[in-house]
Amino acid sequence: MENQAQILAPINASQRILSLDVLRGFAVLGILIMNMISFAMVGTNYINPMAEGMLIGGSKYAFFFSQLFANQKFMSLFSILFGAGIVLMASRSEASGKKSAGKHYLRNAWLLIFGLLHAYGLWYGDILVPYAICSIWVFLFRNRSPRTLFIWAGGFFMVTLLISLFFGTTMSFWPKEEVLETCKSWVPPIEEINKEVAAYRGSWLDQMSVRVETALMMETFIFFIGLGWQITALMLTGMALFKTKILTGERSPALYRRLAIIGCGLGLTIGVIGLWQNYAHNWSCEYSFFLGSQFNYLSSLPMALGYIGIIMLLLKSKLAGILIQWLAPVGQMALTNYLVQTIFATLIFYGHGFGLFGTVNRLEQWIFIIGIWIFQVIFSRWWLAKYKFGPFEWLWRSLTYRKMQPFK
Repeated sequence: MENQAQILAPINASQRILSLDVLRGFAVLGILIMNMISFAMVGTNYINPMAEGMLIGGSKYAFFFSQLFANQKFMSLFSILFGAGIVLMASRSEASGKKSAGKHYLRNAWLLIFGLLHAYGLWYGDILVPYAICSIWVFLFRNRSPRTLFIWAGGFFMVTLLISLFFGTTMSFWPKEEVLETCKSWVPPIEEINKEVAAYRGSWLDQMSVRVETALMMETFIFFIGLGWQITALMLTGMALFKTKILTGERSPALYRRLAIIGCGLGLTIGVIGLWQNYAHNWSCEYSFFLGSQFNYLSSLPMALGYIGIIMLLLKSKLAGILIQWLAPVGQMALTNYLVQTIFATLIFYGHGFGLFGTVNRLEQWIFIIGIWIFQVIFSRWWLAKYKFGPFEWLWRSLTYRKMQPFK
């Protein structure tokens, strides 16, 4: 086993930065917590815990946990790491005397295709399409200083907040018909709920009517009013964190300790206030859809930074070897593991598989979450002991370089 200094030292282009792999593994596993909700339940449950009635018992506590520790937090971490990856790959290409733009845009063009197939063929909640689109302009920032990147990131982050605050504060002045139409996506009528349940319990073709409509809305309206700005901000943050060597584990334990304490402390404080405020307003559409949701939005970035601090501290401890053995392979196969989560979950919940959609509550979902985690941790380590890349990573790399890559 390499010693700790070797593990976290700067590496050349032929090596991997293991701290990024561990973080990526942690993120791709964590992102399943929230994704499982939209795999298993009517989609509105993702944003409104009261969409199908008041939560009781274990489901209520499962919601508290996912809201405080997972909702947008792991997506934020995943996006930060994607931004870091853009800088890493561009700098390696340019350091070897090659131009990086062509490779970057071809790589993300294929990612866009993977994402479209994923979104319209299996699950509307795909994140690959937004990543591929945002990478178009984020790449242009790759040579900016960390300070400039943080400033731009803050600006983009505020856009989503301001848009939501605008809608939330003006909603009382909207025509009544527009308010009712908007609130249908917050508390859908029983006919819409039954339609969604029937579609996802049906055949793959039956699912298309709901999936295509929702995926299209995610990639247009949701992207333009919030998600695109947020992901852009997070990717720029990742670029800055990589350039300041925070993501490579080269900073002091004291810095990571502050990051963990302040990040998680601030994120949890905002999250708890948000829960209290939303319950005080009975999770009403008029408050929670736009205004109430911003507490979770604001808590997501500091929580992601807190997670970075915790993982880096662990990588500087005696637990480093365990994390590298078990989490790094998951991160090295992040694309494969992300897509396999969808394949497994849709087979469990959709009609072309076991058809359990709408029958598993929030607490029971953890049986499937933990089961998939265990499989992916074990499988990733086994696979990479035999092969150089995960299956989808190998395909993506081969398409990017326009030739078959060595597999074993």
